[in-house]
Amino acid sequence: MTTVLLPTTLTEPIDLPDGVRAVRYDVAQPVPDDALDAEVLVVWGNGRRQMRDAAARLTRLRWVASLAAGPDAVLECFDEPVVVTSGRGLHDGPVAEHTLALLLACARRLPDLVHAQDEHRWAGDLGGIQPVHDDAFRTLGGAHVVVWGFGSIAARLAPLLVALGARVTGVARSAGARHGVPVVTADDLDDVLPTADALVSLLPATDGTRHVIDARVLGLLPAHAYVVNVGRGAVLDEEALVDALRSGRLGGAALDVFDREPLPAESPLWETPRLLVSPHAAGGRPLGAGALLRRNLDAYLAGRPLTNVVER
Repeated sequence: MTTVLLPTTLTEPIDLPDGVRAVRYDVAQPVPDDALDAEVLVVWGNGRRQMRDAAARLTRLRWVASLAAGPDAVLECFDEPVVVTSGRGLHDGPVAEHTLALLLACARRLPDLVHAQDEHRWAGDLGGIQPVHDDAFRTLGGAHVVVWGFGSIAARLAPLLVALGARVTGVARSAGARHGVPVVTADDLDDVLPTADALVSLLPATDGTRHVIDARVLGLLPAHAYVVNVGRGAVLDEEALVDALRSGRLGGAALDVFDREPLPAESPLWETPRLLVSPHAAGGRPLGAGALLRRNLDAYLAGRPLTNVVER
């Protein structure tokens, strides 16, 4: 009998294969003493302290199934030979929708409209007759959107942007064409970013991506451009972003992820002009998690390769 630990945060039903004993656990508490024989740990919303406790006490653990698209926190807590799989593909739709919402909010100045409403002020400068062409990011129609981190989420997002009239350029580790979108490498950013109206980051957190969007990269963007980060907070140099926004060297930004979460009340990001704060709300709904877990459990029991194995 194979014991699988399932978090109470996972509400989607799972059709478990024969020979599997499921034990539910609270992600805020140590794993139950009666499940220390678990070979499989499903992780969703766990804190690092809880995961480190699990890593120390689950001596028979063989596989950690993270439902997050980016399992960087899991990799910090579980060493080899424990296999880690990710929730890649489970968040494509929700994250693509949220990214599109943030881009449209920036282009259509929705934060400014909300502030004006709070003040009972008719924001005439944001309505009425508007210039057809100006040096501002006002619409996705004709805009150049650069998407850095061109994986499955970007593949879902890009057609939505194109349907609204945007020109999309992807940035990934290898160049080519994916899903009808031209893709370049980071070596081409010096040529691509000066023509961008928006830079969207879907990058994961790795040693190589920490603060990769720094003052130099932000300086390549036109003064009207917006930055939208829905990947991982660690990839963006927040201090450099604050400086660029306060000095007027950048049009604005919308951030869903941060170096430190929850974002501290004393963070300068709260009061930085033209910055929209979203509380890590893009994901949060791993659609199809039950089906993915069932497929991987079948593969695990049969000794076949698992889907979404994370390379260390």
